[in-house]
Amino acid sequence: MGTGNLRLVDVASALEATLAALGVAGVEPVYRVGGTGAALLQGVRLPVGDVDLLVARREDVDAFDAALSAFPCLYAPAYLPESAQYFARYEVDGVHVEVSTVEQETDSDGLECVGRGPWEHYVVVRCGPYRVPVVRLELRLATELLRDRPDRYEPLLDHLAARGFDAALLDRALTARGIPPGRRRLVEGRLGS
Repeated sequence: MGTGNLRLVDVASALEATLAALGVAGVEPVYRVGGTGAALLQGVRLPVGDVDLLVARREDVDAFDAALSAFPCLYAPAYLPESAQYFARYEVDGVHVEVSTVEQETDSDGLECVGRGPWEHYVVVRCGPYRVPVVRLELRLATELLRDRPDRYEPLLDHLAARGFDAALLDRALTARGIPPGRRRLVEGRLGS
């Protein structure tokens, strides 16, 4: 898949199969679900093309690689210097599951995949028998605003407006991403932040 048409059941099935494979392998790497899959798992209806798993160490990517050996490996673990990440991609139950580090330094806690942000700012959601740590929506929204993808940031804004959000975290995320004034005004108008 990977086309932006994944449903919650697709994401949940792939994630459950991935976590089951880790259990069978007897490994428990610390991870966070990021990207649009994390938003979908939190109830936001938006286009999702894959499942993104963030880990802190290259050894954790290798642990996923060993655990997922029964699934097609679409991209073997390798360092990608252009994005400063150690990355691998698999097809799990027809869904692309990507596992990576992001090896950039920052003092900010407002970035979705870099620095301490995803490790400090997450929520735990149920996915079948698993309790899954997913990156907070405030961090995802800043990423989508930076990418100027209204088909993703509009549903995130709607969700946060309806359910609430951490205004201070959102402000740090918008600042960390350098969101331009026009898009910041959009957020302020929609969320009153």
